Amino acid sequence: MNNSPKIIISGGGTGGHIFPAVAIANALKRMVPTCEILFVGAVGRMEMEKIPAAGYKIIGLNISGMQRGSIIKNLALPFKVIGSVRKAMQIINDFKPDAVVGVGGYASGPLLYAASLKGIPYLIQEQNSYAGITNKWLGKKASKICVAFDDMDQFFPSDRILKTGNPVRQEVVDIKGKHFQGAELLKLDPLKKTIMVTGGSLGAGTLNKAIEKHLPDILAQDVQVIWQTGKYYYKGIIERLGLAYHPNVRILEFLNKMDLAYAAADVIVSRAGAGTIAELCLIKKPVILVPSPNVAEDHQTKNAMALVKNGAAILINDRSAEDTLVKEALALLNNKEQCEKLSENIGEMALPAADEIIANEVLKLIKRKD
Repeated sequence: MNNSPKIIISGGGTGGHIFPAVAIANALKRMVPTCEILFVGAVGRMEMEKIPAAGYKIIGLNISGMQRGSIIKNLALPFKVIGSVRKAMQIINDFKPDAVVGVGGYASGPLLYAASLKGIPYLIQEQNSYAGITNKWLGKKASKICVAFDDMDQFFPSDRILKTGNPVRQEVVDIKGKHFQGAELLKLDPLKKTIMVTGGSLGAGTLNKAIEKHLPDILAQDVQVIWQTGKYYYKGIIERLGLAYHPNVRILEFLNKMDLAYAAADVIVSRAGAGTIAELCLIKKPVILVPSPNVAEDHQTKNAMALVKNGAAILINDRSAEDTLVKEALALLNNKEQCEKLSENIGEMALPAADEIIANEVLKLIKRKD
């Protein structure tokens, strides 16, 4: 392998794709400080802002996904795909990568396809327990497919699968000994039981409706809530409730210190994105998952079921969550034995150091090529 390997990392669209991509890039830089890394994303998506903020160069492809329920918007899609593959070929010609990594998201498909045409080895990092159409197709020519769940040989050639887990932000999962610090930061009582509710950076309407509707039930049991609403919902909730609604309730648009919020919580209620699940396994706390119904191929339900079948989480479907979620969360909070069992089982599913294992596989591809 040459001293300055060149690697393209492609994909994005959501934090769930971007955080693992940056974690892999950082691991590569730790292992080979002289390596050159270029990101390829989709124009107008959040990676075009987040990747430069993480210190890496990114080029955007004019690509988008299928628009459900809009034939007119989909008419331009074949032209976007052809144009994106052409641009991807040009990027490869100019940058001359030794290997390519695809993390999922719109840009991943054209870039990996272009790499296959050019005979450049590529690795797929499949985050979900159910592979999407594009990754299944690209998996046929992938040199390695790094996965986070079992039974992925139904989608990919079994001889190229490696179970690595999903890379996580280490600073988020480092919660040991931080319970009192977390409670202090959030101005909560460290001795009271606490539920944390998070719908990700954008928020989750169902989770927010469930909490708002049943706040009196939570307060009746003198339970505290760390309630991360997401940016779409925060303003409306504050207008209705007021920022100082109750000393037991912390309403936040976004959690900048996620580790301290996790540390302060006794039970966590969350969506079931693959990246979030990877974090929750390392945090080892009792979890209730409410999968989002608004994701392709119902990925989140399948991700959640991978935990549920191992007794590592409770699943509540989105349709019934508004009425049942708070009741279930309070029941769990008061069931010490169940909390301990869930914590133990979810901890057994943790796969640490995924970023370094995947980075090492990328470097192996380059060595093999040489």
